[in-house]
Amino acid sequence: MPPRNVILIGYRGCGKTSVGRELAARLRWRFVDTDEQVEAAARRSIREIFEQHGEAFFRQLETRVIAQVTGAAGQVIAVGGGAVLSAANRAALQQAGVCIWLTAPATELHRRLQADPRTGATRPALTARGGLAEVRHLLAERRPLYAALAQHVVPTRARSIPDVVEAVLSAVAKGGLLPEAP
Repeated sequence: MPPRNVILIGYRGCGKTSVGRELAARLRWRFVDTDEQVEAAARRSIREIFEQHGEAFFRQLETRVIAQVTGAAGQVIAVGGGAVLSAANRAALQQAGVCIWLTAPATELHRRLQADPRTGATRPALTARGGLAEVRHLLAERRPLYAALAQHVVPTRARSIPDVVEAVLSAVAKGGLLPEAP
């Protein structure tokens, strides 16, 4: 039986949105980015939500969005890197489909974030550490949660988006979770 949804988890910068868009097109499914949904609901960037209302408020919005989107099927869902911090989110994601953890080393994630002009403008620092130290700290904190939730792990370092999409499709098909890879 095919999964209701394919859910991409992992730290920011691992490629969830880019891979998710292409994967959804390949599967002919809807693509949903929960960070984009939160921004649309709040009518402001995540950085602005953090600055004006704090992380706890953002996490409440995120949980509400995840509860809504996981009720549907036939979607590729990219969730924010910290969504796994909530037990309610983990339960909703686990029941909504197959979770794929996109990985990359901390140094690579930091490099990608530094190269992305959207990061500075729309994404807040999450700790006082900032930079690579923040990435390493949060990745270490979240790694056990990603690992517990993931049914498959797909490394993204030194791989193109189409290559990662193929790896996700292959992992899902080999796991008997899709009738056949498209």
